[in-house]
Amino acid sequence: MTDLKKLVRVKELVENAESALKVAKQLLADAMGLHEGESVEMDTYKDKAATVAKEPSGAGKIIEGVFDGQNMIDKKGTVFPVPANYASKSKLIPGDVLKLTVTEEGKFLYKQIGPVERKTVVGPLVYNDGHYQILANNKAYNVLLASVTYFRADVGDEVTLIIPMNEESDWGAIEAVLPKFTDTDEPEHEKKKPAKKSKKEVNLEEELDI
Repeated sequence: MTDLKKLVRVKELVENAESALKVAKQLLADAMGLHEGESVEMDTYKDKAATVAKEPSGAGKIIEGVFDGQNMIDKKGTVFPVPANYASKSKLIPGDVLKLTVTEEGKFLYKQIGPVERKTVVGPLVYNDGHYQILANNKAYNVLLASVTYFRADVGDEVTLIIPMNEESDWGAIEAVLPKFTDTDEPEHEKKKPAKKSKKEVNLEEELDI
């Protein structure tokens, strides 16, 4: 395993551990009747969660909420971190309804139970201000680092991105990395050398023609 892969793996393990700890703290606060401050940005997802949430049933505790691109927000506005690996592999997008089951053994199990209507766009992967983004529809969509590593995408790759059909969002989910096509009939001396890829940050105003 290369040093880069080791660093990515360590980062994912740390994120998963932090997510589990945060969920545990939020469940403890909820049991004690404590509530965290709410933000305007989560109102839409909180309201949607209120229409789908159900009372816990069976063994363990069940919480339903709506995915916002990184986390699940329940009807009370409580934020539950969703493991980046699960979100990437499941191709979750903002608006998806999730169910979190906290088992009696303390395990946190997420399940997508209400996919929002989707559409796809295509654009290049860029690295800007410390984040990976896809440029499409004259906009920069955020994507999870775990999604980039899962699909082995590189800066400059053309990517198919899944976004919500009927609502504005700054986040999307990578569906696939488009293959690179080459013209095998092109004379060898006319072939251009491929540009070297890097994590060089981009000027979004220039890229998006703002």
